Amino acid sequence: MRRNITKKADRGDYKDVFFSILHEPPSVYGINRTRWEMAHLKEVMAQKGFPISLANIRQIVRNAGYHFRKARKVLTSTDPDYREKLKKITDILSRLSADQRFFSVDEFGPFSVRIMGGRSLMPPREHRTVPQYQKRKGTLILTAALELSTNQITHFYSTAKNTGEMIRLVDLLVQQYAGCRTVYFSWDAASWHASKALGEHVGEINALRASGKRCVPKVELAPLPACAQYLNVIESVFSGMARAILHNSDYKSVDACKVAINAYFKERNDRFRETPCRAGNKIWGEERVVPKFRASNNCKDSRWR
Repeated sequence: MRRNITKKADRGDYKDVFFSILHEPPSVYGINRTRWEMAHLKEVMAQKGFPISLANIRQIVRNAGYHFRKARKVLTSTDPDYREKLKKITDILSRLSADQRFFSVDEFGPFSVRIMGGRSLMPPREHRTVPQYQKRKGTLILTAALELSTNQITHFYSTAKNTGEMIRLVDLLVQQYAGCRTVYFSWDAASWHASKALGEHVGEINALRASGKRCVPKVELAPLPACAQYLNVIESVFSGMARAILHNSDYKSVDACKVAINAYFKERNDRFRETPCRAGNKIWGEERVVPKFRASNNCKDSRWR
């Protein structure tokens, strides 16, 4: 009788180990290379107790939606402090208490409001077309934060990506979560996320808290490693939003697009408020990963933005 044996390329434990290795620079494993090669990935997998063939490695990468050439470029961090920064985040999340909150922060856009392509159900012999040249109705930049323990999104619209907008977001969330003891912010290594002005502003908030002049939570920063946007959980939420309400869209104005985005996030927040569980793909089926921080995450959609 033939047994049903799951291929290693389809096993969750193999995929988690594979991507956690791929996200780190080869030098971490004593390999004198600046990029991963399949033979080296196969070797390190075996060292970790997960022997795998080159064919299965190719299949894992292909199933994740990446060609191997792109995976080497996009899915590997070059940060020499990758492990230390990752450990800081996982340590925080492992001991996050009920009076603490952890925010995954990023911007979506700028993107133009126009007729968008995408997959759609069409009658036989009919094909939907999108004009190659069309007048834009405007552009949008969405600044948002995802609170990981409650799955709640806070967002607003920005005119630029800069330190001022990050300060605006920090102030908004400090006020919104004033009853908490500590709030953590995690974002990628963009220059405006690591600016001196932002660090000074966080220091001012904490100084006012320590002096008793303001009843606000302590603010702590837990930045992601450089070139590791794939670990930023909010990227998966952006991907789900884009597939749900931006692909195949033809909004008549920027304001109409904002209405749709606002409604999407309200529905999402309400659903997770009513059923406070990390439902991820089960409820919001378009999101790439369950909204939970893991070292093997590939949150950023290679086909969008």
